[in-house]
Amino acid sequence: MRLLLDTHVFLWWVDGGARLSRKARAAIADPKHACLVSLASCWEIAVKLSLGKLKLAAPVERFLPEQLAANGFTPLPIDLRHVARVAELPFHHRDPFDRLLIAQALAEELAVVSADAVFLKYGVKRIW
Repeated sequence: MRLLLDTHVFLWWVDGGARLSRKARAAIADPKHACLVSLASCWEIAVKLSLGKLKLAAPVERFLPEQLAANGFTPLPIDLRHVARVAELPFHHRDPFDRLLIAQALAEELAVVSADAVFLKYGVKRIW
């Protein structure tokens, strides 16, 4: 199964995973699952850093590639299909980063690992 990690899930995993549900931890740790991190999440992390809402152990330009590589996570690029899919989504949720993750999950047929139940309103398979 291919899993798309929500931004907070990626950060919690990197931080040791204690805040993740048992099911989420097991899914991410399963070597049969490919874990993807959207470039939208990387962008969200950069925005939160610039607003002072997040602190990282290293500069973002080093932190992101190091953590993706160290954990075997694959970056998921944003393409025009994903952007177009956002335009089709109902407004159950207004967060632009989450809306892009939802569009990517639908377009790529990915399950999303997230504590946020709003993903279910879009018909996305959610693991938590």
